[in-house]
Amino acid sequence: MQVPSPSVREAASMYGTAVAVFLVILVAALQGSAPPKSPFPYHIPLDPEGALELSWNVSYVQETVHFQLLVRQLKAGVLFGMSDRGELENADLVVLWTDGDSAYFGDAWSDQKGQIHLDAQQDYQLLQVQRTSQGLSLLFKRPFSTCDPQDYLIEDGTVHLVYGILEQPFSSLEAINTSGLQTGLQRVQLLKPNISTPALPADVLTMEIRVPDVVIPGQETTYWCYMTELPEGFSRHHIVMYEAIITKGNEALVHHMEVFQCAAEYESFPHFSGPCDSKMKPSRLNYCRHVLAAWALGAKAFYYPEEAGLAFGGPGSSRFLRLEVHYHNPLKTQDRRDSSGIRLYYTATLRRFDAGIMELGLVYTPVMAIPPQETAFVLTGYCTDKCTQLALPPSGIHIFASQLHTHLTGRKVVTVLARAGRERTIVNRDDHYSPHFQEIRMLKKVVSVHQGDVLITSCTYNTGDRKLATVGGFGILEEMCVNYVHYYPLTQLELCKSAVDPGFLQKYFRLVNWFSNEDVCTCPQASVPEQFASVPWNSFNRDMLRALYGFAPISMHCNKSSAVRFQGEWNLQPLPEIVSRVEEPAPRCPARPAQSPAGPTVVSLGGGQS
Repeated sequence: MQVPSPSVREAASMYGTAVAVFLVILVAALQGSAPPKSPFPYHIPLDPEGALELSWNVSYVQETVHFQLLVRQLKAGVLFGMSDRGELENADLVVLWTDGDSAYFGDAWSDQKGQIHLDAQQDYQLLQVQRTSQGLSLLFKRPFSTCDPQDYLIEDGTVHLVYGILEQPFSSLEAINTSGLQTGLQRVQLLKPNISTPALPADVLTMEIRVPDVVIPGQETTYWCYMTELPEGFSRHHIVMYEAIITKGNEALVHHMEVFQCAAEYESFPHFSGPCDSKMKPSRLNYCRHVLAAWALGAKAFYYPEEAGLAFGGPGSSRFLRLEVHYHNPLKTQDRRDSSGIRLYYTATLRRFDAGIMELGLVYTPVMAIPPQETAFVLTGYCTDKCTQLALPPSGIHIFASQLHTHLTGRKVVTVLARAGRERTIVNRDDHYSPHFQEIRMLKKVVSVHQGDVLITSCTYNTGDRKLATVGGFGILEEMCVNYVHYYPLTQLELCKSAVDPGFLQKYFRLVNWFSNEDVCTCPQASVPEQFASVPWNSFNRDMLRALYGFAPISMHCNKSSAVRFQGEWNLQPLPEIVSRVEEPAPRCPARPAQSPAGPTVVSLGGGQS
């Protein structure tokens, strides 16, 4: 490692005198027309003990993320960064370390063995190091795109953040290997949309839906279900906003939460508070699936557009609600009590439009399947022009938020809007999707869908660790491909999804029999999962299934909220013809300064600023 010369040390010291001026400029640059309360409005704990806390803000004008990393109990250093799926190998990192005499800050990367190397292109720029009453604060920034092959491209969707704690000095950066460190990962949406916050109505009321002082189980993963109900005679209201309530001290344990409304067909639901997978959980709770609110770690308050609200209460609406809290407790902490939940903001003054939630993607059916040992198998579901022409109002609908959903093998999800055979815009996309991090995300721009438009939802799966085909269905080991879009005005269309025609799938199984030495049962008594389980997954059968899904006609589910299809012929429908695709914008490389640092920056870890 090349240690910077004394002139660099002096320059770093002089640079510290300009930090206060820079912070003033930073606040002004990031605030825009609606100044946030803090220049770093987004916060998450990185580790389960809360020793590392990350705050950040996004400048779309500068295409830069500013980070503030708080290290509460600094030992010998810390590393922070990003990787494709949260691995510490092949990660884009920034490292603060000491050799026992001096401390250094540098842009780095790890190879496939976890060995850390100094990056020849220093794209993380250190802005400030400061001792505070809470610990050591590091302020630094990085462009979205650096055009450095060793760097991670920061883009919309989920980002897997990684961290490591250095407990002893290292003689050089290259002496560090991530395999010997205390490490972890945290998932977050870094690029929050830069949208204005609507004003709340004067008559807004609040309602807190919280778990009742439960003891968090001392296991890594727990889904806790709690049933509650609205007051008798609760009239129709509009939810206009909601936010999370996290019990102090549990910020690192509460991973995500959802509030579901129960089906109106049932007059009553039993009370329950316990693990969602408990044998004591009443089966009727499975009919509480209508999402009213959803929050995930790092998310801010969710606002509805000023002209719309989500209706609840009143005739035809169930009074019963189910709160589901996901606790992530990797240290298996014992005897921690929790009363976290979600606070709803609602009004009796109904807004102009009811908001609605529509399901796009694939029907929950085993005819859509992923062969085993696949790393990037794509399944696609359609909301066809025939359905939108029939079910949407002449003025169309406006999508303002989206929640993507798969089960355990999902890796990417995207929904695209097409019009007249041409893809026009991406509704929502997550190229680093994780089934362990699902939240309702506000769209940067409202997407308007008109009669005759097509909505195409594609999911990419990785079944590399599975020996049998993964079929579609409700089970956690089965798969889904769904985009729950939040829109207004409310229509009768609640589900617009597709699946391959079952008859064409049987033709596939007969072809497999024809070309294989092994028999695939095509007898009527065999279920589709049984048929898939008997397929010999050679390259020919894999490619043939992929081709089948790419050309075979589909069965459309163009359904009302009553689960009844709109009138019409929906079987053996042709796939929508798409003649042009949305072009992906090429990442823009930032302008380079005339002189960039050739090595790490020397920092002072003493009191005050540096």
